[in-house]
Amino acid sequence: MKILTDQDIYRLTVEKLKQWGHDVITAKELGMHKSSDEDLLKTSRKTGRLLITRDKDFGSLIFLRTQESVGVILLRMVPKTIDKVHNELYRLLQEQTQDILKNFFCVVEPKRYRMRRLSREK
Repeated sequence: MKILTDQDIYRLTVEKLKQWGHDVITAKELGMHKSSDEDLLKTSRKTGRLLITRDKDFGSLIFLRTQESVGVILLRMVPKTIDKVHNELYRLLQEQTQDILKNFFCVVEPKRYRMRRLSREK
């Protein structure tokens, strides 16, 4: 899958995603480590990459302010739960295709993931 990671994603998570065979680029690599959430969403959309973040504000942007997205995966983790969240992230990325995930806001947490369909109404 093509993935853009927000600046708040642990380096270990980025490394795992690459080990699993995904095409990953970080906000820092794009010079966007200080960019606004709106700009990250725009870049994600323009490049056709799923956005992976730990920032809960993306949910508000997408559902309350109806910012367009090509799929967001929110990781609910802290260092203590990183292995369990990585296991669920791996499961999500194995069970779903990028074409499916581009239509969802996903929340990955220890022992489960949830998917909420993105509204495409404008």
